[in-house]
Amino acid sequence: MSAARERLLDVSALEAPEPLFAALDAVDALGRGEYLRLRHRREPHPLYAHLLERGCAWRVLDARLGAYEALIWRNDDACAAAACAAPEEDG
Repeated sequence: MSAARERLLDVSALEAPEPLFAALDAVDALGRGEYLRLRHRREPHPLYAHLLERGCAWRVLDARLGAYEALIWRNDDACAAAACAAPEEDG
């Protein structure tokens, strides 16, 4: 299996509702073996229902106040899912 490719989308400077639209466009454009790294200034709760409708999963990497980053991939893409999996904890 080849390595998955990351697509970076930083919407942290956009005003609502543009981050939602940009994220959905990026998710819809994902090809096989690609995942999206989304950067935003806060957690985009309205995005989650749209991701579920599109058959996508996500993992939050950072959700501190003023910073949000998540990985988003299609559920049926094993290569992208493996690249986005949480690292196993040591010992």
